[in-house]
Amino acid sequence: MPKVKVNDIKIYYEVHGEGFPLVMIMGLSGNIDWWDPRLIQELSKKFKIVMFDNRGAGRTDVSDRKYTLKLFVDDTAGLMDALDISRAHVFGVSMGGMIAQELVLNYPKKVEKLVLCSTNCGGTKSVPASQEILEMLKADKSAFSPEEIARATIPLLFTEDFIKNNPDLVELSIQQILRAPISNEAFTRQFNATMEFDTYERLSQIKVPTLVLHGKRDILIPSENGSIIAKAIPNAKLVYFENSAHGLIEEMDKVISVLLDFLAES
Repeated sequence: MPKVKVNDIKIYYEVHGEGFPLVMIMGLSGNIDWWDPRLIQELSKKFKIVMFDNRGAGRTDVSDRKYTLKLFVDDTAGLMDALDISRAHVFGVSMGGMIAQELVLNYPKKVEKLVLCSTNCGGTKSVPASQEILEMLKADKSAFSPEEIARATIPLLFTEDFIKNNPDLVELSIQQILRAPISNEAFTRQFNATMEFDTYERLSQIKVPTLVLHGKRDILIPSENGSIIAKAIPNAKLVYFENSAHGLIEEMDKVISVLLDFLAES
């Protein structure tokens, strides 16, 4: 399994395909295993995809430093440097979208095009999840098994209809989550980092072509956040998926089509 030393940790990463680099950044508690296989298969036909496990997640080291979005950004930039990637398209999902925002703001020369999926700008301008969901995220999970945590995560990612009608895909998703589950401590540290995140006042500084994707039925990061971000970033393009929740799995074929069209534009 490929790992590379970045800052004070070793980061697990994978590279798929050839062409212009596309760096893909996963969200809170997630890792490479969480990406939809269809997305990887189609994007890797056109691009050199670089995926990795964020600090504390999957097979990447945990470390004892305080987790911040800036630290995640420095990890991402450091991985690009280690892999000799000077500039790339950047695609961030959920917390990965927060990292992507800070990456383009802190390292603008590293980003060619930006895709922000199922994410928000943090701070007082973002629309939070319900109190019930926030309490669930904050709760101590140390008494639960990895499988119990994985099964509790599914309703946050997919719509009720999808879960009911696609038991095989749901089970596959649970197995993906269970391959390299995050520890309770690392989850808490990642979550706390997102709570300190706030880019709203700086989003107007983003000058690269930007695509914002969001599911209208997202209960984890409500869909209003997509339009907040898109309005704040100059000339950003916003695409909503009417029948999708946080993971966008319900309309993944459309997601792939929209992504490829945007990345192909000159």
